[in-house]
Amino acid sequence: MKKSLVAALFTLTSFAAHADAVETLKEFVRDVKTGRAAFTQTVTSPDGVKKKTSKGSFEFSRPNRFRFTYVKPFEQVIVGDGQKVWIYDADLNQVSSRKFSQALGATPAALLAGGSLEQDFELASLPAKGGLDWAQATPKAKEGAFESVRVGFRGKELAALEIVDSFGQRSLLQFSQMAANAPVSADSFKFTVPPGADLIEQ
Repeated sequence: MKKSLVAALFTLTSFAAHADAVETLKEFVRDVKTGRAAFTQTVTSPDGVKKKTSKGSFEFSRPNRFRFTYVKPFEQVIVGDGQKVWIYDADLNQVSSRKFSQALGATPAALLAGGSLEQDFELASLPAKGGLDWAQATPKAKEGAFESVRVGFRGKELAALEIVDSFGQRSLLQFSQMAANAPVSADSFKFTVPPGADLIEQ
């Protein structure tokens, strides 16, 4: 995908606080069935030098339905409808699609919108950083496209995702206006190929 797409010493007291981040993540997956938020995504190259920033919105409905809409600086839409994952690149007027089982697996989208958290991921608590409590989810399948994802919470609210892919590239998504369990239209997870767009099915 062209544009889009993700240590400290513990005291006994801080360890107890950090352990809560894993429980918060489990509660989020268990209790938050729908949601929407705005996001800013910053992608950093493996050497830490090059950075690209994009903005958009995110919606999801369990199980396995989600929509990422990138609006700046390039338009791109990623939709999971439960059967397939669709990626529309407005600049190229091109759509690609893959079967849901092939495209999702143990991915950050699956972590947010799926339902098999502990089946697909190893979970660990991390030290608090930047005012957020962090949990790390590492996919149990080793052949995936990313190494780990860190999930940051402000209290019980999802605030950030930091994704590290298999090439060492980092993608940080910072969420705002998070609305947990807000009504989300089913139409958000339906995708129709735009007239004239090239379709690549994988």
